[in-house]
Amino acid sequence: MQKEELLHLHMLMSLIRTYCRDVIHDEILTERYDSLGISPSYIHKDKIAHREALFTLGDEIVSHIHGRKVPVMNYSQWTAPPQAAVEN
Repeated sequence: MQKEELLHLHMLMSLIRTYCRDVIHDEILTERYDSLGISPSYIHKDKIAHREALFTLGDEIVSHIHGRKVPVMNYSQWTAPPQAAVEN
Protein backbone atom coordinates (compact mmCIF):
# COMPACT_ATOMS: atom_id res chain seq x y z
CA MET A 1 0.00 0.00 0.00
CA GLN A 2 1.31 3.44 -0.91
CA LYS A 3 1.86 6.15 1.69
CA GLU A 4 -0.86 8.30 0.10
CA GLU A 5 -3.36 5.47 0.51
CA LEU A 6 -2.39 5.04 4.16
CA LEU A 7 -2.82 8.77 4.75
CA HIS A 8 -6.24 8.64 3.13
CA LEU A 9 -7.37 5.66 5.25
CA HIS A 10 -5.93 7.28 8.36
CA MET A 11 -7.96 10.41 7.63
CA LEU A 12 -11.13 8.39 7.07
CA MET A 13 -10.72 6.55 10.37
CA SER A 14 -10.12 9.86 12.10
CA LEU A 15 -13.31 11.21 10.54
CA ILE A 16 -15.24 8.20 11.85
CA ARG A 17 -14.04 9.02 15.37
CA THR A 18 -15.00 12.69 14.92
CA TYR A 19 -18.40 11.76 13.48
CA CYS A 20 -19.17 9.52 16.43
CA ARG A 21 -18.16 12.25 18.87
CA ASP A 22 -19.88 15.23 17.20
CA VAL A 23 -22.94 13.75 15.49
CA ILE A 24 -23.82 10.59 17.41
CA HIS A 25 -22.48 11.95 20.74
CA ASP A 26 -20.66 8.68 21.39
CA GLU A 27 -17.08 9.32 22.51
CA ILE A 28 -14.63 6.61 21.46
CA LEU A 29 -11.72 6.29 23.87
CA THR A 30 -8.52 6.30 21.84
CA GLU A 31 -5.81 6.37 24.48
CA ARG A 32 -3.38 4.13 22.58
CA TYR A 33 -3.89 6.09 19.36
CA ASP A 34 -3.49 9.43 21.12
CA SER A 35 -0.28 8.24 22.79
CA LEU A 36 1.29 7.69 19.34
CA GLY A 37 1.18 11.43 18.74
CA ILE A 38 0.47 11.17 15.01
CA SER A 39 -2.32 12.75 13.02
CA PRO A 40 -3.37 12.15 9.42
CA SER A 41 -2.16 15.65 8.62
CA TYR A 42 1.42 14.79 9.66
CA ILE A 43 2.50 13.96 6.13
CA HIS A 44 6.17 14.23 7.12
CA LYS A 45 5.84 11.07 9.24
CA ASP A 46 6.87 7.84 7.59
CA LYS A 47 4.65 5.13 6.20
CA ILE A 48 5.26 2.78 9.14
CA ALA A 49 4.11 5.38 11.68
CA HIS A 50 0.88 6.02 9.75
CA ARG A 51 0.23 2.29 9.37
CA GLU A 52 0.63 1.77 13.13
CA ALA A 53 -1.64 4.73 13.85
CA LEU A 54 -4.25 3.49 11.38
CA PHE A 55 -4.33 -0.03 12.81
CA THR A 56 -4.37 1.24 16.39
CA LEU A 57 -7.23 3.65 15.73
CA GLY A 58 -9.15 0.99 13.82
CA ASP A 59 -8.69 -1.48 16.66
CA GLU A 60 -9.97 1.02 19.22
CA ILE A 61 -13.01 1.89 17.10
CA VAL A 62 -13.88 -1.78 16.56
CA SER A 63 -13.36 -2.56 20.27
CA HIS A 64 -15.69 0.31 21.14
CA ILE A 65 -18.37 -0.98 18.78
CA HIS A 66 -18.08 -4.52 20.16
CA GLY A 67 -18.30 -3.17 23.71
CA ARG A 68 -21.58 -1.41 22.99
CA LYS A 69 -23.39 -4.69 22.31
CA VAL A 70 -25.24 -3.30 19.31
CA PRO A 71 -27.92 -5.78 18.22
CA VAL A 72 -27.03 -7.68 15.09
CA MET A 73 -29.48 -7.56 12.21
CA ASN A 74 -30.37 -10.99 10.94
CA TYR A 75 -31.50 -11.00 7.34
CA SER A 76 -33.55 -13.86 6.07
CA GLN A 77 -32.98 -15.45 2.71
CA TRP A 78 -36.12 -13.69 1.44
CA THR A 79 -34.68 -10.19 1.80
CA ALA A 80 -31.97 -10.80 -0.77
CA PRO A 81 -32.66 -11.35 -4.46
CA PRO A 82 -32.37 -15.01 -5.43
CA GLN A 83 -29.86 -14.31 -8.19
CA ALA A 84 -27.42 -11.59 -8.98
CA ALA A 85 -26.95 -10.31 -12.50
CA VAL A 86 -23.60 -11.28 -13.95
CA GLU A 87 -21.99 -9.21 -16.64
CA ASN A 88 -19.76 -11.01 -19.13
